[in-house]
Amino acid sequence: MSAVIADDTKTSDGIIGIGEEVGIEEVHLNLGELDLTSNEFLLDEVDVHIQQNLEDDIVKEALKTGVDLRQYSKQIEKELLDVENASIQDYIKESQNIASLHKQIAACDTILERMEMMLNGFQGDLSSISNEIQTLQDQSITMNVKLKNRQAIRGELSQFVDEMVIPESMITHILDTAVTEREFLEQLHELNHKINFVKEQSFREARSCQDVKDILEKLKIKAIAKIREFLLQKIYSFRKAMANYQIPQNTMLKFRFFNEFLMANERHIAKEIRDEYIDTMSKIYYSYFKGYSSRLMKLQPIQLMFEEMATRDDLMGVEDTAKKTGFFSSRPSLTNRSTVFTLGHRGEVLTSELEAPVIVPHAAQKSEAKYTFECLFRSLHFALMDNCCREFLFVVDFYMATGSVAQNLFDAIMGKTLTMFLKQMEDYVNDCYDSIAIFLSIHIIYRYRSMMQKRSVPGLDRYWEALLNALWPRFDYIMQLNIQSVRDCDPQRLRHIDVRPHYITRRYAEFSAAIVGINQSYPDERVDRLLGQLQSEVENFILKMAAEFPQRKEQLVYLINNYDMMLAVLMERTAEDSKETESFKELLQARTQEYIEEILAPHFGGMITFVKDCEVMLERGQAEQLKQEERRVQQIVRGFNNDWKKALETINQDVMRSFTNFKNGTQILQGGLTQLIQYYHGFQKVLSQGPLRNFQIRNELINIHHVMVEVKKYKPNF
Repeated sequence: MSAVIADDTKTSDGIIGIGEEVGIEEVHLNLGELDLTSNEFLLDEVDVHIQQNLEDDIVKEALKTGVDLRQYSKQIEKELLDVENASIQDYIKESQNIASLHKQIAACDTILERMEMMLNGFQGDLSSISNEIQTLQDQSITMNVKLKNRQAIRGELSQFVDEMVIPESMITHILDTAVTEREFLEQLHELNHKINFVKEQSFREARSCQDVKDILEKLKIKAIAKIREFLLQKIYSFRKAMANYQIPQNTMLKFRFFNEFLMANERHIAKEIRDEYIDTMSKIYYSYFKGYSSRLMKLQPIQLMFEEMATRDDLMGVEDTAKKTGFFSSRPSLTNRSTVFTLGHRGEVLTSELEAPVIVPHAAQKSEAKYTFECLFRSLHFALMDNCCREFLFVVDFYMATGSVAQNLFDAIMGKTLTMFLKQMEDYVNDCYDSIAIFLSIHIIYRYRSMMQKRSVPGLDRYWEALLNALWPRFDYIMQLNIQSVRDCDPQRLRHIDVRPHYITRRYAEFSAAIVGINQSYPDERVDRLLGQLQSEVENFILKMAAEFPQRKEQLVYLINNYDMMLAVLMERTAEDSKETESFKELLQARTQEYIEEILAPHFGGMITFVKDCEVMLERGQAEQLKQEERRVQQIVRGFNNDWKKALETINQDVMRSFTNFKNGTQILQGGLTQLIQYYHGFQKVLSQGPLRNFQIRNELINIHHVMVEVKKYKPNF
C-alpha cells in the first residue's frame, strides 16, 4: 500500500509550492497493540495482548456490531489516505496566499532591518550625546571649583587689603580727636586690630606689611601718649582736696579699653600708670581711714567720764561695794551701769543698723553723742567694706585682673590701710573688758564677710580672718575672768542676803541671754563651751548662797526665785528650746516640787506621812496591821477638820510673801493646793480599803468637794 506522488507544479511567480517535492511515502497503519505484524510482538505474550485489546472501546464496539476487522482496517487505511490527499490539495489551492504571505514577511524583514539600522544609529548618537554631557558636566564642575577658589581668594584678598590699608579717617581721629570722644575710641579699636594683624602677617613674611608699618607705629605712639596723659590726669585728680574719687573712677571705667591697648602695645607705660594709680589710691585710702577712725574713736565714752565703759573690775562675780569711789571721783558704782552685762538695744547693730549710714564724726560731736565700741566698729568697717568692694570690682574690671592677680593689686592698694586698722583694733582689744562689745564685733564681721561673699568680693577675707584671730582670744579671756570671778565669790563676804534673786544671778541671766541671742545666727561651739562653764559656776554659786540660810524652806525659796528669774530672762530673749532654758526648767521644777512638800508638811504632814505609809503597807499585803492605826487616824481627821481652812490661808500668805514673781508664786500655790487635793483624795481612798473601812471616824471626814470649793478661792482655775 505505498504510492509516490510527485508534483512539479510551480506558481506563476516561480515560487515552488509546498516544497519542491511532495511525496507520499509508505504509509503504515498504526494499529497499536492490535498490530500483529510488529517485530516486537512476541507469541508468548499474545494472550496478554489479546486480553488487553479486547478491553478497547473501539474493539468492543466492532465486536458488538459484528464488523470484520480486516475489512474495517482496510476501510480505515483508505479513509486516512483520502484525508491526506485532501490536505495536499488544500495546500496547493492556498499556495498563492502562502506565497503572498512569504513576500509580506520578507518585506517586513527588510523594513525591520532598516529600523534596526536606524535604531543602531540612534543608539550611537545617544552614546555620543552622553559622552558630550559627561564632558560638559566635568567642565562645569571644574569651572565651579575655579569660581569658588577665585571668590575665596577675592574675599581673603579683599579682607587682607581692607585690614592692611590705613584710612584717612583713622589718621585724623587718632591725631586730632580728643580721647573722650566716641570716634577716637572706635578708631583706637580699629588701630589695635590693624597692629595685631600686621604683626601676624609679618610672621608670614607678607611684603605689604613694610608699606604700613611705619605709619602704624607713629599712630600707636601718638595714641599711647594721648592715653597716658588722659589717665594720669584722672589719677592726679584723685589727690585734690575734698575730691570724690569715685567720679574719675567711673570715667576711667568707661575707657577701660585704654588700659587694654596699653597692655597690648606698651606694657611699661601700662605699668607706670598702674603703679601711679596704686600709689595714689593707697595714700588716699590710708589718709581717709586714718582720719576717719581717729575722729570716730573720739566719740567713744572716756573711761573716767562715761559710766558704760567696762573695766577690769567690771566682772560678774564682783561685789557691788568692791569698787569704792574716791572722794573727788564721780564714777558711779557697777549697779548703775547695766550695759556691761545687758544687751538692751545694742543688738540692733546686727539688725536694723547693720547697713545704716556711717557715723559722721563732726555731726556727732556737735550733738555730743557717744557711741559704744560696736557702733563705732560697725560704722568704720561698713565704710571699709563699701569702699573695698568698689575698689576690688574696679581693679577686676579696669585692669582685667582675676584670681591672685586681682588680690595682689587690691592688697597693694589697701594693704597699708588694713595694717593700720589691725593695729588699732589690737590696741583697743588688749584694753577692752566689754565682752558683749567684742562678741557683737565678731558677729558684725560674720555678716559683712557674708555680704562680701554674695558680692563675689574676696578682697578682705584675710583681713576678716586676722581680725577674728584678735577678737576671739580676747573674748575667751574676758569670759574666763567672769567665770573665775563667780568661782571665787565667797557668800560670807557679801553683804546681807535675802531670798530675792541675787544681783550676780541677774547679771548672769542678762549676759547669758545676750550671748545666746547673738550666737543663734552664727552658732559657735566655743561660745557654748564657755557658757556651759559659766552656767556651772553660777549654779554652784546659787547653791553656796542658799546654804547660808538656816531653814530648808528659805533655801528653796531662794533657789526658786533665782531659777525663775534666770529662766524668765532667757525665755524672753532666746529660743525656748535652748540648752540653758531647758536646764533651768528642770532645776526650777525639781525645787518647786520640793518646796510644795515643804510648805504642806507643817500643816498636813501627819496625813501625808500616813497616806504614804499605808500605800506601802497595802502594796506589801500588810493590810491587817492597819487596824492598829485607828487612834492615829482619829487624830489626823480631827486635826484636819479643825485647821485645814486656816492652813490654806497661811500657805497662801506664805507663798505670796516669799516669791518676788507674782506669776511664779501663783503657779506654786496652785501646785501646792493641787498636791494637797491629791493627798486628801489618797487619804480618803486609803480609809475605804481593808480594815480601815470599819473606822467610825470615817463619818467625820469632810467631803472632798467642800475642800475643792474652798481651794477655788485661792486657785480660781482649779
